[in-house]
Amino acid sequence: QLQASGGGLVQTGGSLRLSCAASGRTFSRYVMGWFRQAPGKEREFVAAISWSTSRTPYYEDSVKGRFTISRDSAKNSVYLQMNSLKPEDTAVYYCASTSQTFGPLTARRYEYDYWGQGTLVTVSS
Repeated sequence: QLQASGGGLVQTGGSLRLSCAASGRTFSRYVMGWFRQAPGKEREFVAAISWSTSRTPYYEDSVKGRFTISRDSAKNSVYLQMNSLKPEDTAVYYCASTSQTFGPLTARRYEYDYWGQGTLVTVSS
């Protein structure tokens, strides 16, 4: 089970930190990702982090340099630090996990089998 939190209302240029707490499974062995879905749009990839600390996280182009994904395996949690937020970042953000043990980084939505309930981020202009 994945539980996302930390969403809210923020002004353009502001910051938010999303958290995703995992339970019922040792998620440290799997790739973790963040996706988002804006109103009327499909769910899209935002960032992914490997189970391996030697692998560089992977980001969608529009968030590179502004968002940072991280994980704390001891707490079975993953985070998304979002800086310099823009109105176009407004969406429901979902954390997700793949099910392949020690698998590769991926941005493909269908490769993520476990999903949190989502947390709403609203960026006002």
